[in-house]
Amino acid sequence: MFRFIAADLKRNLAGAAIVALIIALATALGVAVTLQERALRLGSARAASAFDLVIGAPGSETQLVLSSVFLQAAPLPLVPGTVLSGLARDPRVAWAAPIGFGDFAGDSPIVGTTAELVAGMGGVSEGQVFSKLGEALVGALADHKIGDAITPLHGRLGEGGHAHAEARYTVVGRLKPTGTPWDHAVLVPIEAVWAIHEHHDEDEEEHEGAEHHEEEEHEHHLDFSRPIDPAALSAPEAPGLPAILVKPKTFADAYKLRMEYRTDRTLAVFPGEVLTRLYGTLGDARRVLTAVAAGAQGLVAASILLVVVVHILQRRRQIGALRAFGAPRGVVFSIVFLETFAVIGVGVLAGFGLGWLAARSISSILTEESGIAMPVVFTAEDWLAALALLAATVVIAAIPSALAYRQSPAEALRG
Repeated sequence: MFRFIAADLKRNLAGAAIVALIIALATALGVAVTLQERALRLGSARAASAFDLVIGAPGSETQLVLSSVFLQAAPLPLVPGTVLSGLARDPRVAWAAPIGFGDFAGDSPIVGTTAELVAGMGGVSEGQVFSKLGEALVGALADHKIGDAITPLHGRLGEGGHAHAEARYTVVGRLKPTGTPWDHAVLVPIEAVWAIHEHHDEDEEEHEGAEHHEEEEHEHHLDFSRPIDPAALSAPEAPGLPAILVKPKTFADAYKLRMEYRTDRTLAVFPGEVLTRLYGTLGDARRVLTAVAAGAQGLVAASILLVVVVHILQRRRQIGALRAFGAPRGVVFSIVFLETFAVIGVGVLAGFGLGWLAARSISSILTEESGIAMPVVFTAEDWLAALALLAATVVIAAIPSALAYRQSPAEALRG
């Protein structure tokens, strides 16, 4: 029987391959949607897990998290610098680190912060932590090497940005991998960011009101050779900050701090809470796409069933000949069932493979653009879905098999 099935499939190889490919593409659509949505959820959750609490000025909670945790540059209102000094003295806080951004090194965002954040993210894999204003750390996947000199750019050159020619950073260390956008970032002392932009503002004041101004490169440079002064962070005249990342000592402290800093002057959020709301939106989109994929699979299944039934009707004389030569009804049923199940089953399994490859490709592109590692993994839910599709295949394959089973050999031969 199996030799007969193999010979029959070989004779109709082109048609069987086309049917299997159509089924595979329809299955892959649903699988890719499910895997990609899960990868985005897992990747963003892991990226946010390193930061328990984010404090900034009142405004959009979503933008605060996207800018501070995922380094999606956007103008944020500034929280007073005195908030940082208050958090540093708070016994409920393990560490509090400011972040300031707006500058770039190529495509890598430059983030002004402190050594506390470096330690909180796992420390360095090589080199050392910055100790002077002109020193920088690079993320695990950044293109820069230890010893490289970096000239910060305000914004991106292709988007109207300009170079801070008066400033130079020297790379002194590399961060350990985190699987987050911080792997592509350049970390510098927050005091250096303040000094650069204060210097830039002074230059603009000098040229204000001039009738004619030619582009020139400043011959004087900022003094970045001096050591970092921790007292500058707690000084009353400390500049405002876009955001402060906070590590509470306990779970209870985190909720107390969040409640205490949700005022008309400050905003405190848990990144996980913001992501949960975003996941709700993603879930809605996933349900729509899953419904579209299910509809496509249903149409394909109906079309394949119609094709198989027509194919069986066209082979009535062959089936009648098998019966006339003494093949039992059960054998005829098994031949038709196994052929149909093999073609559709191969399409379903190939669809899971194609869906996985598609999700991996999309995740690779998104990881390259965002820096968020997105794991594409199958779960028990996916294997249950595969079993459900194979069970549906059994039902579909049984319909033409039943038609062949009930067929009378005499009528088939006469026809």
